[in-house]
Amino acid sequence: MSSSASARRIHRRLMRSSLAAALLALAVPVLVAPGSTASAASAVNRYVALGDSYAAGIGIPNDKGAPAGCDRSDHNYATLTGQALAVPQVVDVTCGGATTVEMTQPQTVSGGTNPPQLDALTADTDLVTLQIGGNDIGFGNILQSCIGASLTNPFGSPCRDQYTAGGTDQLAQRIAATAPKIAAAVQAIRERAPHAKVLVLGYPAILPDAGWGCWPSVPIAFGDTPYLRDKQKALNSMIAQNAKAQGATYVDVYKPSIGHDACQGNGRWVEGLNQQTPFHPNATGHQGMAAAIKSSLS
Repeated sequence: MSSSASARRIHRRLMRSSLAAALLALAVPVLVAPGSTASAASAVNRYVALGDSYAAGIGIPNDKGAPAGCDRSDHNYATLTGQALAVPQVVDVTCGGATTVEMTQPQTVSGGTNPPQLDALTADTDLVTLQIGGNDIGFGNILQSCIGASLTNPFGSPCRDQYTAGGTDQLAQRIAATAPKIAAAVQAIRERAPHAKVLVLGYPAILPDAGWGCWPSVPIAFGDTPYLRDKQKALNSMIAQNAKAQGATYVDVYKPSIGHDACQGNGRWVEGLNQQTPFHPNATGHQGMAAAIKSSLS
């Protein structure tokens, strides 16, 4: 198969959404025991979830809400958190493909238009979660490019070489350019929901936290794995810094996901290339992120 054909196939896999990706959702345990939520429930009456496909739960049964193209799951961490805290009103406006732009502008997807996500916020909102920034730096396209490069050079670092050609790290520049957008989004949340607890999530580990990866199971070249791992950590660090600067709480979902990356077996939080929603959290991952949210609220 030609490298261009392989890239097209990878692109289709990266972009494809399917309800079959995470049947584990039917078998995972509840987040907390029913009797342990009373005190938290009394403090949260209206919860608004904002973010991209990592927040929406793309590919995890069952889809909920409209428009359909946002691929929100009724087993995503927003739903699990709302259930665990017995929140009377959970408003989930997360949407696959969202960037910080879609916080204040509508997003056209299959089946209609998702309104600006910040429009869901009200003065009586008392909990907000936000997970955004990956699409701002184009992480899906980055992975596609790096996978394509690894098909011809798995033992080198073709992706790192591409993004650092000429002595400038393009991905570092993208992360730096996204920083003020994260800050502005958090500031806008605090303005529209002044009494809310605002939680900003990073992203769980896609690649192993150490070593050279697992090519060809996850076809990232051996030399590129440390580079991309460092870029994800840099993205999370930037998100954390800007969330805290705006008075929000950063929720680290990377640390608890170590050992549950896309190279792992049944315990992975993030799917690999051969799944229907590659490099996205599965049902187990959403359970883990929900647990991290609960911990941050304790």
